[in-house]
Parts: sequence; C-alpha cells; structure tokens
Amino acid sequence: MIEVTRASSMEDILQMKALQSQNLRQNISDEEARAQGFLTATYSEAYFKEMHDAAPAIVAKDGDRVVGYALVATQAVRQGHDLVEGLFNSIDECMYDGKLLSAQKYVVVGQLCVAKEYRGMQLVDRMYQHFAESMYPGYQYVVTDVDVDNTRSLRAHERSGFEVIGTLEYGGKKWNIVLKKTHAAL
Repeated sequence: MIEVTRASSMEDILQMKALQSQNLRQNISDEEARAQGFLTATYSEAYFKEMHDAAPAIVAKDGDRVVGYALVATQAVRQGHDLVEGLFNSIDECMYDGKLLSAQKYVVVGQLCVAKEYRGMQLVDRMYQHFAESMYPGYQYVVTDVDVDNTRSLRAHERSGFEVIGTLEYGGKKWNIVLKKTHAAL
C-alpha cells in the first residue's frame, strides 16, 4: 500500500533527488516527454535539504521507496533557486478573487514528480490533498507553475482542483501559474 506523508529523512531527500534526475526533460526522449510529462528545474541536493529544513516535502512511499513527491517551497527558500524566485515574484503580481496574491498567505509547490510505474494511480491527487490538509491553517493557497508544453502535468493539476491564474516566462519558456485553495480559504 502506498502511504502519503511528509518526508522525514535524508534518505527520502536522496530518493527525491534520484527521482528528479530520472524525469528531467534532458534525460528523457521527446516521445516520453509528450506522453508522460517531465521536470524542468534541477535542484541541488543542498537545495532539496534547504527546502526540507524549511518545510518537509509531501512524499508518496511504497514501503521505504519514495515513488512521488511534492516539494514545499516557502518564503524561506524563495531565493535559493532562480526559477523558484521568479515564480514567487510572478505569483506576487497575480490577482485572485480580486486580491493581489502578495498580500495573501500562499505556499508554492517547488516541484511535483511521480515515478513512471506509479502514474495513473491518483498519487498527484493524494499528494495534493495531503499538501492542502497539512498546510492548513497556515496558507490559503497552494500555487505552482507548469511548463505550457507539459500538457499531462497541466491536466493532472486541473483534475486536482488547480486553475490557471496567469503565466510567466523564464529561460525562454512559458509557464502556466496554477492555484488551488486550501481548506483555510474555503
């Protein structure tokens, strides 16, 4: 049985880093990227640890094996990676429900990944449900970005209750900014 929980050890961090490497756009074929989705940002082990120390990731585990993760990026790690910093800056300028998000309490999903053999098992939904529940009552919104070429990821986010609220450009790429209300906002 797959358990969704918070990352709790250096071993979890190392497994997330390995899963990231396996699913980076530059490490998979064009066909696989179109069909299965992909990751764009590469984070160092040190940045994974920094994120973990600020707020442990949500992980899906099959026994001791991490088979999926949703990284939690708080304001504390905002400046640790150019893409994450750019995302925070873009989110701050977005309006939602007539309010500027910079004046709201939100947390960013720094990256989401599910191992290939575990896709289609609703792990994205389960991790985001746990994400929203575990962030309550600290944040009103969970926000992230999805590469516009990553249609599988956008569909998974929309199925999990996210909506597109804006776009940003980074590194010559266009990204959709997507938001989901937490229980604190309902």
